[in-house]
Amino acid sequence: MKEAAGEANLTVIAIILIGVIAAVVTPLVNSYMTTTAKKGCCSNYGGVWESGKCKTVSASGAKTDVSDATYWDSAKKECK
Repeated sequence: MKEAAGEANLTVIAIILIGVIAAVVTPLVNSYMTTTAKKGCCSNYGGVWESGKCKTVSASGAKTDVSDATYWDSAKKECK
């Protein structure tokens, strides 16, 4: 009987650990997915992704920031 109780306790601990890990990892994955989607939209817009921002490059090589609202629909989390 003690062995069965020990296995039940380990199962509960394993389920709790899986829940905790999922709760920590889910926001990270969502953040990475959003950033990757924004990079793709920036590239489709004709810009380059640098330092966490979309930038356009002029013929002279000067880089200027592009507003997120120009290429990214934050409500739908997709390209415009």
